[in-house]
Amino acid sequence: MSGDSKWIWSQQGAKLLRLVSHWGHRCLVGSLPNRCLLCHQSLNSTEAGFCQVCLQTGLYHSPICLGCGKSMQLELEYCGQCQKHQPRKVIAPCSYHQGFGPWIAAIKYQGQLAALPLLCQALVARVGQLEQQGLTTLPQAIVPVPLHPNRLRQRGFNQAWLIAHELSKQLSLPLISDGLVRLQDTRPQAGLNGAQRRRNLQDAFELNADFAYQRIALVDDVVTTGTTVAEIARLFEARYVHVQIWCLARAEAPGLLEAIDL
Repeated sequence: MSGDSKWIWSQQGAKLLRLVSHWGHRCLVGSLPNRCLLCHQSLNSTEAGFCQVCLQTGLYHSPICLGCGKSMQLELEYCGQCQKHQPRKVIAPCSYHQGFGPWIAAIKYQGQLAALPLLCQALVARVGQLEQQGLTTLPQAIVPVPLHPNRLRQRGFNQAWLIAHELSKQLSLPLISDGLVRLQDTRPQAGLNGAQRRRNLQDAFELNADFAYQRIALVDDVVTTGTTVAEIARLFEARYVHVQIWCLARAEAPGLLEAIDL
C-alpha cells in the first residue's frame, strides 16, 4: 500500500469514527435505563454507568507498580523488580479482574458505551494523582491504538479511539488519529501465547514520517501482556518520542495484586 493510500485510509477511518462516536454514544447510552450496571440501583440524572459505591469498590485501593501492576505499600513508580529495568509506564484506574472487566469487554464487543465516560473520568483522576505526586508527566498528545480498515468495517468502530476521544475532551489534549497506521489485518491476540503475539504483530504498524510530538499517551481499552502497545511504542521510541500507556483497566498476571511489594 502506498503512503498516499495509507493516509487516505487513516483520514476516512477518522471521519467514520467521529460519526460512530457521536451517534453511537447518543443512541446506546440514551436508550439504557439509568441504573448502575453492577448493583442495578437507580442513578440520579447526573450519573451514568456505575453508582459511586460500585465505582469506588472497583478502583485500585493500594499503590500499584506502573511497570508490572504489582501492589505496593508506598506510591512509587516501580516495584523493586521493575526498578532494575524501568519498563514503560502503564496507567490504569483499576484491574480488569476486579469488577469492571465484563463492562469494558462490552464496550469492545457489544458497543455498550454506558460505562465509558465514567471509566475515562477515573483514568483522568488516576493520571492527575500520579502527576501531582511527581510520578508521571502529562503528554503533549493522545494516540489511540489503530484498527486495520478491514476490522474497522467489521466492527463499525475502534474502542481505543472512542476512549482516546473522551480523554482528549476531558484533558483538553490533542487527539492524533492519523499519525499511526495499522498495515496488517492481524489475528486477534486473545488466545495466543507471548511468542505468538509478538510474531502476529511483527511489522503490523507504521508511524508517519512527520509525527511532531515528543511525549504521547498511547491509549487502548485493556493492557494484558502489553505486546501490542510495546510493538507500537518501539516505533515512537525510535524517533525519540516518550511513550506512556493509558488504558481503562489492566489485566495483570495472576497473583500480582495480592503479592504486595515490600
